[in-house]
Amino acid sequence: MVGRSSLPEGSLFLGFDSSTQSLKATVLNNELIIVASEIVNFDSELPHYKTEGGVYRDPADDGHIFSPTIMWVEAFELLLEKLKPKINFSKVVAVSGSGQQHGSVYWKKGSHTVLSSLDPSKSLLSQLKDAFSTMDSPIWMDSSTTKQCREIEDAVGGALKLSKLTGSRAYQRFTGPQIRKIYQTAPRIYEDTERISLVSSFMASILVGNYASIDETDGAGMNLMDINQRTWSKTVLEATAPGLEEKLGKLAPAYAVAGQIAPYFVERLQFDKNCLVIQWSGDNPNSLAGLTLNTPGDLAISLGTSDTVFGITAEAKPSLEGHVFPNPVEPDGYMVMLCYKNGSLTREDVRNRCAEKSWDIFNSYLDRTPPLNGGKLGFYYKDHEILPPLPVGFHRYIVENFNDVTSDNLVEREVEEFDPPSEVRAIVEGQLLSMRGHAERFGMPNPPKRIIATGGASSNEHILYSIAQIFGCPVFTVQRPDSASLGAALRAAHGWLCNEEGSFVPISCMYKGNLEKTSLGAKLAVAAGEDVEDRALLEKYTVLIRKRMEIERRLVEKIGRA
Repeated sequence: MVGRSSLPEGSLFLGFDSSTQSLKATVLNNELIIVASEIVNFDSELPHYKTEGGVYRDPADDGHIFSPTIMWVEAFELLLEKLKPKINFSKVVAVSGSGQQHGSVYWKKGSHTVLSSLDPSKSLLSQLKDAFSTMDSPIWMDSSTTKQCREIEDAVGGALKLSKLTGSRAYQRFTGPQIRKIYQTAPRIYEDTERISLVSSFMASILVGNYASIDETDGAGMNLMDINQRTWSKTVLEATAPGLEEKLGKLAPAYAVAGQIAPYFVERLQFDKNCLVIQWSGDNPNSLAGLTLNTPGDLAISLGTSDTVFGITAEAKPSLEGHVFPNPVEPDGYMVMLCYKNGSLTREDVRNRCAEKSWDIFNSYLDRTPPLNGGKLGFYYKDHEILPPLPVGFHRYIVENFNDVTSDNLVEREVEEFDPPSEVRAIVEGQLLSMRGHAERFGMPNPPKRIIATGGASSNEHILYSIAQIFGCPVFTVQRPDSASLGAALRAAHGWLCNEEGSFVPISCMYKGNLEKTSLGAKLAVAAGEDVEDRALLEKYTVLIRKRMEIERRLVEKIGRA
């Protein structure tokens, strides 16, 4: 087996993460230790785009949320400038990256010529500003394609049929329905597009000066790829838009080489001309790599702009809920995932309303309120939610006879509001109860052997404590909450190694037996409670989850968006 020594002495591996609100970079050395990192925040560092949380919300079209494509280009240039004093670019032997999943970019006809002949004396911004058939990139927060989702599902024989074929039923944020909407509502834009990229393959395309392939893992987040064959599904392509396959190009495995770095970066920033660009992939798949998640009993919870729960499995068993993607670092395996749109921004909304915009006060309220919150259950949807498919709104209930934990006929009553401390606990517990309820329904391990928490809120030990109580297992954290850019840097090293060996090698061979000496090791943050009180609490949470899922089902039947 190939060892870690196979990474050349003194070499650097650069990983990017193009997320909703920022662009990050993480640099690993050949010992897989972080030697540099940098970030560009879109709202504060590129204020001329006037984004909020990195996005625009269309006031005339409910649920239409997008970002300016060119902002990502300018952010990329700024990030490279910020990295320049920190690292020697000539030592970078491979680059890879992570992109927010589902977001799409539309290159207009003739743009390949521009991309392949970039002038190193000019900025990327000045050369690419006219390269797109639309300046707006639909992103994962968009929920304006319900009509297109139904049309695609109907054309292939129903939601379950589409899920079995592509790994997910039609979701509004998925790229296929977004493409269909553009084809239907702006046919001239569709006609003028020569290549459609995901955010991940878009950024890779800039680095190689050529249209980079969409990788198979991120490609599974489009409702367009056959999850078993890992090729575009002709059935779904035809149901989405005419001539689509030509605009998408070919798929590639996540560990493949997208190309050598473009001469533009060699001349402008002194990258080595042999530096490899490894296929970029989605943010959640990169987090899976960065968390070294390779045991089926483990779960990861990412607490970011969106909250996600994911794990790995040997076989694909798609259903009407959740998603199945190819595992980005294990060619024969899969990753399973649940995604919630209402993550950190919704927690911040409660903090701002109830805790004087202070995380310290928010955390003190969590400390002051008992687990289970006296039977108070909250459903908080600042944005249209994905799981469950509910519209914007807030729903609060008190479960009346909750002290009788064995009761299967708990009675709840709806209330207008909770006091501020209860509201704080209700948002945290509500999100976690929903995660556990849906994870169990999706067939994820129950209880997990352990949970690895990542994302911005994973640095909040009060929230980690609630995760341990509700899931009944230990919670680990990694050194850095930005696991996506770390995973991208690790995947850059892995792709370099696979290329060097001439075939796929397991990613674990780079750190096996040595994980704690790298920047990848996970540390125990909260142990699982083992005493009688802890087990009794877990049992009560299990009862409360059943009640919550029952209320949720009724809400979906009454006001659900799908």
